Amino acid sequence: MNSTHKCLKEWNATLEALGHGKQTILVRNYKTNVKEFLLYPTVSYASKDDYLDSFQNKYQDFVKDNALPEKNGDKVLIKYFATLERMVEKPVSRLPSDKFYIWTKDHVKNYMSGKTAYIWILRVNKLKELYWAEPTPGAIKYANLKNEVSLDGMKPVLSDSEFEKTVNNI
Repeated sequence: MNSTHKCLKEWNATLEALGHGKQTILVRNYKTNVKEFLLYPTVSYASKDDYLDSFQNKYQDFVKDNALPEKNGDKVLIKYFATLERMVEKPVSRLPSDKFYIWTKDHVKNYMSGKTAYIWILRVNKLKELYWAEPTPGAIKYANLKNEVSLDGMKPVLSDSEFEKTVNNI
């Protein structure tokens, strides 16, 4: 059986945007050697009164609807698995178009702490069997779950041709 316990922690609305094909990249201040991971939903931004200002107007209703992950007690629902297909290094002044993410371009620029941005191009799959994950205290970016999660039967969010077209446009 194909499985993993490695996770990338990210805001739930961003994970849902990846899971619905509305976003295909993550823009980061750092590189990574981790090439495959489950997408573990977090909520840190949703407590701010003005959090919607960080998102493009056309996505604000989507973000409101997906601000918080599905929960069962203190467990969160993991729905997606991602493979880092490519990482592109660019000056912050040359970020990809906002058609590849739900954030405002200003928010992304303000988030960047250096002169270089790392564009993570992700191939996202929906898990066949969704997984209720225990909290992973202490970990900010990455986490390891206590149990392995099956990757058998997962389905790509974007078709091969849709994904290739997106990659070529980045």
